[in-house]
Amino acid sequence: EAIGNIWVAEAPSPAGRTLEFRQLWINGNKATRARDRNGEVMNRILSWDFKNQTCRIPIPKNFNPKNIEGMEMVIHQWWAIANLRIKSAKVIGNAVELAFMQPESRIQSEHPWPAPWISKDGNSAFYLTNSIQFLDEAGEWFEDLKNHKIYYWATKNEQMQTADVLVPHLETLLKIEGTIDHPVANVSFKGISFEHSTWLRPSKQGHVPLQTGMFMLDAYKLQIAGTPDKKELENQAWVGRPPAAVEVSYATNTSFDSCKFEHLASTGLDYKKGTLDNLIKGNLFKDIGGSGILIGTFSDESMEAHLPYNPKDQREISTNDRIENNLISNVTNEDWGTVGLGAGYVKGIKILNNEINEVSYSAISIGWGWTPTANAMKNNVISGNKIHHYGKRMYDVAGIYTLSAQPESFITKNYIDSIYKAPYAHIPSHWFYIYTDEGTAYYTIRDNWTPAQKYLQNANGPGNVWQDNGNLVADSIKLNAGLRRKYQYLLKDKFVNKSAQPINLASQQVILELVFNLGNKPSLPVLNSFLKANQISISSIYQWENRVVIYFATEQPKELQGKFQKQFSDAEVRLYDNMFYDFTRQKNCLLEPAKEVISIPKGANLDELNPKTTLNNPRVDEWNALMKKYQEGIEGTKKDEVWVFFKPLK
Repeated sequence: EAIGNIWVAEAPSPAGRTLEFRQLWINGNKATRARDRNGEVMNRILSWDFKNQTCRIPIPKNFNPKNIEGMEMVIHQWWAIANLRIKSAKVIGNAVELAFMQPESRIQSEHPWPAPWISKDGNSAFYLTNSIQFLDEAGEWFEDLKNHKIYYWATKNEQMQTADVLVPHLETLLKIEGTIDHPVANVSFKGISFEHSTWLRPSKQGHVPLQTGMFMLDAYKLQIAGTPDKKELENQAWVGRPPAAVEVSYATNTSFDSCKFEHLASTGLDYKKGTLDNLIKGNLFKDIGGSGILIGTFSDESMEAHLPYNPKDQREISTNDRIENNLISNVTNEDWGTVGLGAGYVKGIKILNNEINEVSYSAISIGWGWTPTANAMKNNVISGNKIHHYGKRMYDVAGIYTLSAQPESFITKNYIDSIYKAPYAHIPSHWFYIYTDEGTAYYTIRDNWTPAQKYLQNANGPGNVWQDNGNLVADSIKLNAGLRRKYQYLLKDKFVNKSAQPINLASQQVILELVFNLGNKPSLPVLNSFLKANQISISSIYQWENRVVIYFATEQPKELQGKFQKQFSDAEVRLYDNMFYDFTRQKNCLLEPAKEVISIPKGANLDELNPKTTLNNPRVDEWNALMKKYQEGIEGTKKDEVWVFFKPLK
């Protein structure tokens, strides 16, 4: 199948050394580095041996354990991924045991959070990459460093003789750096494109992030949990910061206006520290492997990540910077644990009227440190942003996510909608529209439009105010969020996901069926008490003999199924959560009348008309397939009893 489709070229060799790279663009589209599973499909690990720093996985198809030079493992773990260079691979029975190179091997197995996930619902997902044995699909490529060759499997529509093929060389295209006493001042960039940067740390040292793409330089678990700032803290970490295509440090009154940041391997634009009164306005951030924008100190490399940051010289703090009317679309497409827009310890930042979509993790993340202790942050505003289609791959996620104390800060008038169903999320229900995480304090969260009030307040500090959020806020908030009219021309470049990846609903209609042994019936007082404790209306319960059916909406169907099974251990609890059609009067009957209807002529024979309702109607086939599964009959019915009627429980 590969014959005649794979193209080979000499790898670039500037200064006599083969150029190593991790990205390849063909006619402006990022090609896929050869991997063991195609598309978005991933396998799941079998186990992780933390003591010996090894992992066991299913044997990949056509796997050659002797040909692993340069091979990497990319593993999904909670809210981050790790890139691990493979040192050895040994087939043991029906599994392959992998060992990894240092320094990432020790950090990966010693740090407690985020760690590989082992669960009955599915262990951490992973894929293997960067080996010629995985080059098996159109659109994939592989660089053979030993033989100085690039291999690419062209797609059907590509004419490689005339194709525009680009590989990146520089990690940082532009660096602007002053000093604390002599900052760069009054420099503006307008209408400039910054394109094609590289990112080589995973190839040199591996990449094991703590959060937001900040990679761990060292990390371990405390033998006795607790620090002076946090009594229950068990993990310690020191982090580094990924490179950016454009980096700015110690600068005042600089601006990026109407620029393009595209086809970049790591962060797009990073205002790192010591910034004051800068403006990021009207720019496009698209096709970026890491975060679109980062700003402010997260942790200095010498400082443990959970300690509050508040430098003696306040000029170190990024202060009064503005990020407004930018389109951030299809970023985080390589390091899935990065964010659309991330701010660390910032003061007086204004994040206004941006549109963010197609993000693997959170859209906006502000704060660092996981601490309610006073720190550098205060007076921050996130307002009028339009956020949608996020959480594409990672959970423990939100449209807007916060950390630590930030006095006099506001999250207002944002529009947040459409979070993806991430196929390999560790906890499928752990997604939110707004998420104030550990230590968040003194925030006002008000007048934000979300489809439902699916928010999380986790280990927050004092002084947070939540007011008038959800789908009942003024329509004007929803309509006015996002780019101002002057900047809406950017929307022509918005990335649109053509896959059929589904979107989460805040709650879904499900049916639970409790089947007791024949002759047994549920204890009504126990059932009533349990329903009340779980906020399920008694009006949604129906019974026939030894069976109880409950029809209700929930955000966590599988968790509730487990609760029912634990409470009613003498019954089989069945969950039906694949609703074929969900009819409610509020949703289906209060709209304008249908413009097209099916009418039956007077005197017509229904038997003759009925086949027309199924003609070229695939939904009928779906219905019949479901009915074959569910219409199995009910044990305990009488002979010739075709229908039984479940009656409301009284």
